[in-house]
Amino acid sequence: MFKSGEIDRIINNALREDMPEGDITSENVVSQDSKSKAVITGKEEGILAGMEVAEKVFKKIDPEIRIKKYFRDGQGIKKGEKLALLQGSSISLLKGERTALNFLQRMSGIATLTREFVNGLRGSTTKLLDTRKTTPGLRILEKYAVKTGGGENHRFSLSDMVMLKDNHLRLVGDIRTAVERARANIKPGIKIEVEASNLKEVKEAINSGADMVMLDNMSLNKMREVVEWVDGRVPLEVSGKVNLNNIKDIALLGADYVSVGSLTHSFKSLDISMDFLEGISLNYS
Repeated sequence: MFKSGEIDRIINNALREDMPEGDITSENVVSQDSKSKAVITGKEEGILAGMEVAEKVFKKIDPEIRIKKYFRDGQGIKKGEKLALLQGSSISLLKGERTALNFLQRMSGIATLTREFVNGLRGSTTKLLDTRKTTPGLRILEKYAVKTGGGENHRFSLSDMVMLKDNHLRLVGDIRTAVERARANIKPGIKIEVEASNLKEVKEAINSGADMVMLDNMSLNKMREVVEWVDGRVPLEVSGKVNLNNIKDIALLGADYVSVGSLTHSFKSLDISMDFLEGISLNYS
């Protein structure tokens, strides 16, 4: 899902932020000729994501760095497992350490949380969606991490589909008018989703020609009533206050999707470290 050049732009920005005038510690303390080995280690259990991005960080700093990966994105890791071995210029390894780990820790944290929600949906046909509640500038990486954890991506941007939410409907006045205006102006093939808070609004959305309906902050009983009434005529998305405690109950409703903003705004970064195996040495084998 990585767009050409997009990851390079993100990495370039991150490195420029971290060392706008170089790494004045490593460059002035460590010998330019020094070469080392370093190992990236998982410090807790989780789902790995971002190894490719971390590798690109080091390669951008120094194409001569050699990286041997022991795990690939999407695999489960345990505390203490070695994820990758790096060899090359000691200064280059030090320069890339924090930026690479920042990507790796955060993306793995998202993938790990996503997997927990996916496990909560196990046995049902309901699929997990992410949202646009992402870190500005890092959406492509965070949505990739969701996919790595087993979730699916909702719209990537405001340009992908029409989603008529409460504020749109307040400004327009009613669901039918909003749907008709959208349909008259968008390109063929673009879908329209309508946010609804009760069965009346769901009926209005479907009768107006909506392609999909989001059930926003409804109680389980109200959602169950809606699912039964809709009976598969359009896909239904459950949204609002979804957590690991109620995900199993929501899965039993039979909705097509459940969207969870916390996947990308309330995750906990996975603890991952990088340590030099031999300190600073002039040679490695």
